[in-house]
Amino acid sequence: MIERKRKKKKRPNTINTYESHLHNHILPFAGNRLPASLRRRDSMAFVDHLLEKPSLRSARTIVQIFKTWRILIHYMMDEDIPLPANVVSRIELPEINDSGVSLTPEQVAAAAVAMRVIEPRYEVLVWLGACAGLRAGEALGLTWACVGWQEDLLYVQEQRQHGKAAPLKTKASYATLPVDHFLVERLATHVAHFSEPEPITLDAARKRRARGHVEPPAEGLIVTNRYGRPVQSSDFNGKWRQVVARAGLPEGARFHDLKSFYTSTLGGPGQHDPKTVQSLSRHARFTETWDTYARPPKIAEGLTVTAFGQAFHSILQRPNEC
Repeated sequence: MIERKRKKKKRPNTINTYESHLHNHILPFAGNRLPASLRRRDSMAFVDHLLEKPSLRSARTIVQIFKTWRILIHYMMDEDIPLPANVVSRIELPEINDSGVSLTPEQVAAAAVAMRVIEPRYEVLVWLGACAGLRAGEALGLTWACVGWQEDLLYVQEQRQHGKAAPLKTKASYATLPVDHFLVERLATHVAHFSEPEPITLDAARKRRARGHVEPPAEGLIVTNRYGRPVQSSDFNGKWRQVVARAGLPEGARFHDLKSFYTSTLGGPGQHDPKTVQSLSRHARFTETWDTYARPPKIAEGLTVTAFGQAFHSILQRPNEC
């Protein structure tokens, strides 16, 4: 099944997910069962098995693992393995709560302050999520050349997965995105302070040379770790969890909730009409505005976005705030 997906040029991250589901969940459950012996009750038992795993607290994760199970079953049917037609049909799955966490400007600002304490080099990622609606991978893949510094534009062209450049989720995800000048100012401040790796002592430099240390290539990334290398998502995710706790955000708040904040702020009273919000949020249909991404149509061209500077201006002027 995995090889078939590779031949169809499925995204590497998608292949990795399938492999993880197979090795960590499906194969341990199926054991040495012969494929032809599987029945519908096994699919139901598999869902119950996943629900009982303490490590799987997310209904979304359980549903995604079951989808991989269903793909595997359909693959076996395609290979003429005799299986009942209903082996994966009408299986009751846990309900996914897509509502997420609704963040206020004060909470976003608190998250930025918390990140500044935990890892100052990553603070601007919070602003990229809240003021441009970028996913974490897109924010980590943003380069100097992808910022229209004078025009207040972001050119969303790639993302980072496991520290390496990767295509965006779909062709529709590529965009030229007008942004609030407030965000460009934040980016400029970040570049002024964190464009170089953190300095090291002469002794540390000598030890590096002895180990055959190779300097990181100049990729022009806006955000790097303290060694000047691409940020690993695992490192950022760990820092984000600390931010949630330190800033007092609702439990379970995700970086993706900054995207929802972006969309709801754009749609605030007197800001932008619904179709403009849809295009700026890069959603193909209005019903998908809260879920999936797409390329903005020409309605977004030539816009001047000011909603975020207005949202944060008074907060940032307060003593001991951002």
